Amino acid sequence: MTLLKSFLFILIVPGTVTVLIPWALVGYFGPGVLQFGPLSLLAIPLWALGAAGLLWCAWDFAEKGEGTPAPIDAPKKLVVSGLYRYVRNPMYVFVLTILLGQFLWLGSRWVFAYTLFMFTAFHLFITNYEEPNLKRLFGAQFEQYASAVPRWLPRFKPYRTGQH
Repeated sequence: MTLLKSFLFILIVPGTVTVLIPWALVGYFGPGVLQFGPLSLLAIPLWALGAAGLLWCAWDFAEKGEGTPAPIDAPKKLVVSGLYRYVRNPMYVFVLTILLGQFLWLGSRWVFAYTLFMFTAFHLFITNYEEPNLKRLFGAQFEQYASAVPRWLPRFKPYRTGQH
């Protein structure tokens, strides 16, 4: 059931943020939406990477964290495996990856501005709510993890518990 809730959350929340809103910004089928070019073709691997990463993270939240990406049903265990070994916020990184793909596909400055807005909103949410909450819930375990794993730019060597 937790896995199903995780996937539904991914479909609804990141789906709205990465598909419905960007396409609404350009009027769904406005100019440029169906035009193909070298940059628009780069969108496809970004979408695939973003979707695969989100699904992987949802799986880890359900299976390893015993929770979902939804703040009201957050994992009960700190997830430091899978993609979380490389970056603390892979779900947000993958949402931004999909949004970058939308910008390349749609070629809209509004979608680019929206992507920057979402990065700022994510950063503020993470630094003002998520990280203080994780620190409160998981204490030294989260602090050690946060000191070793970057918030936004992935590290090359995977994090292992107890490593700095």
